[in-house]
Amino acid sequence: MSIPDPFLRGFTLHDIDADGTRIRAAVGGSGPPVLLLHGHPQTHATWHAVAPALAGRFSVVAMDLRGYGDSAKPEGGPGHANYAKRAMAADAVAVMRRLGHARFAVVGHDRGGRVAHRMALDHPQAVTRLALFDIAPTATMYARTDKAFATAYFWWFFLIQPAPLPERLIAGDPEFFLRTHVDGQSKTPGSPSPELFAEYLRVYRDPATRHAICEDYRAAATIDLDHDAADASARIAVPLLALWGAKGTVGRTYDVLETWREKALDVRGHALDCGHTLQEERPDAVLAALRDFLG
Repeated sequence: MSIPDPFLRGFTLHDIDADGTRIRAAVGGSGPPVLLLHGHPQTHATWHAVAPALAGRFSVVAMDLRGYGDSAKPEGGPGHANYAKRAMAADAVAVMRRLGHARFAVVGHDRGGRVAHRMALDHPQAVTRLALFDIAPTATMYARTDKAFATAYFWWFFLIQPAPLPERLIAGDPEFFLRTHVDGQSKTPGSPSPELFAEYLRVYRDPATRHAICEDYRAAATIDLDHDAADASARIAVPLLALWGAKGTVGRTYDVLETWREKALDVRGHALDCGHTLQEERPDAVLAALRDFLG
């Protein structure tokens, strides 16, 4: 399959076999390769204002993580292993390899940033640069949880409940849950656009997507923490750019750069005047930072 992407101007959509898992990816541009990874509850369409601008200088791949968008949605497997960030990172490396990119820069927002973090640890030979948007390390955020954080990020503790509790409750009104979540995180009026929200809602209406999202969060609270503990002394060697929203929970709760300096050797970054979804709320500032960082 190769059809025009309705959200990323000049990109084409492909279904790629990532070592047995079907991954939907948008591909465009030419030059050094850059992989873009979205978060929850987004899809690759979140990069609609960023990817086409980067494509003038880079070969850009924006993929739907497994379980999200139009990618495959496998069962969670024993211990939620099929949604471990290790499995999702392996998908991404396989997709880039299929497209002819053995080494590439990675930009990840939210859940995609957690996948990118794991990728840099598991596949250091593949990752050249790492940009992470509005996250602190998963293990750090769980270890420092307090009432304020648990209240602001309630879904971290709701979605990890045993199946089918969160799945069935969200199924009662998926649009209300999604709208409440998105509006609570964005601090920029009009973001996301009605068209973008409709795209997120399209896939959120699928029970398989909702179950996969819960499995993603269940994995983050279990097997991902085991993997992080095993790598507690590891340090990412490639340059790391951390950007975050000055109006968001992460920026208010953590010294973001310091949390990443505990995990990487070369860290730089700054806050942007927005909430959680930087690439939708402040795409021009994101582009300026990425162009400087990616070179």
